[in-house]
Amino acid sequence: MAKVVKVVAAVICDTMNEKKEIFATARGYGEFKGQWEFPGGKVEAGETPQQALIREIKEELDTVITVGDLISTIEYDYPTFHLSMDCFWCEVIEGELKLLEAESACWLTKNTLYDVQWLPADFTLIEKIYSMLH
Repeated sequence: MAKVVKVVAAVICDTMNEKKEIFATARGYGEFKGQWEFPGGKVEAGETPQQALIREIKEELDTVITVGDLISTIEYDYPTFHLSMDCFWCEVIEGELKLLEAESACWLTKNTLYDVQWLPADFTLIEKIYSMLH
């Protein structure tokens, strides 16, 4: 049985009501360097997914977010592990998005959603997000 890695991802939008733009980051390190993803990270023992997301975004982007609805849980098999990723709509409530770990970032609209090279697991979410953006 492959190791299961439980992670959370923030689909940060301009506003929860409007959802015209979403925020994506490009990996600055490792095997998937330069590919795009939604920011987030591992859920630590004793944390809820929402708590993990708030902590991770504070660490990665120096920003306080509010966590909204669960969009989807992505189950994805990488060669060495199984990824289980809860993806939530989020909105910035305090601070600016500063790239402390990522290589670059951008705001994407419905029209530009497919312009970046998404990580394999994140890509499975794009179609769903596309249908939810205005």
